[in-house]
Amino acid sequence: MRRRQFTRGGLAAAAWGLPPAAVMALGMDEAAAGVRAALERGAASAVSLLGRSDGFLGNPKVRIPLPGMLEDAARLLSRLGQKKRVEELVTAMNRAAEQAVPEARTLLMDAVRALSVEDAVDIVRGGSTSVTDFFARKTRSPLTTRFLPIVTRATEKVQLAERYNAFASRAAGLGLVKGEDANLQQYVTGKALDGLYLMIGEEEQRIRADPVKTGSQLLKQVFGR
Repeated sequence: MRRRQFTRGGLAAAAWGLPPAAVMALGMDEAAAGVRAALERGAASAVSLLGRSDGFLGNPKVRIPLPGMLEDAARLLSRLGQKKRVEELVTAMNRAAEQAVPEARTLLMDAVRALSVEDAVDIVRGGSTSVTDFFARKTRSPLTTRFLPIVTRATEKVQLAERYNAFASRAAGLGLVKGEDANLQQYVTGKALDGLYLMIGEEEQRIRADPVKTGSQLLKQVFGR
């Protein structure tokens, strides 16, 4: 079977942002394989980075705070002698995210391996959020299902978690807290996924910026300048 080339079907090299040498050397299937390699590398790096102690708690980019006005309520509780309990809750939230993230590895890798040539074109054309958008579209719903029980088990040990849900539910009814933030477990699950996709996107940007540093010949060919 004749190998498809980038120029076939009107897909110009500029659409991929590839150098002329890469266009000459690679067909669409090979270029898609390069995108898969970049995504797989980014997903594995993000899971490894976040799915460990202090992966969330120690990283200001993804550290999960109390939402909105509840942060103000937490400061009030701290002044009333409840600072330790508030800190325990925030720590538990971030530890829950750290425990949940390793569950993402299989689904993320499955999404990468199922990536089509069309998906690859969309990712390269899509700009700085294309990787985040791809993974969120393919995995956010099933990962929410997987993360939620883990987050629930990790946070239910903290007494203040129940008070959070009771208070946040009333605050949501008054329009003071977003509906999706009114349940601690759902809030943490959402933030854990946001952090995961953010770190995947950052890793992908590093690969684009310096593919030679990855040591992968395929990534050099696809993303090299």
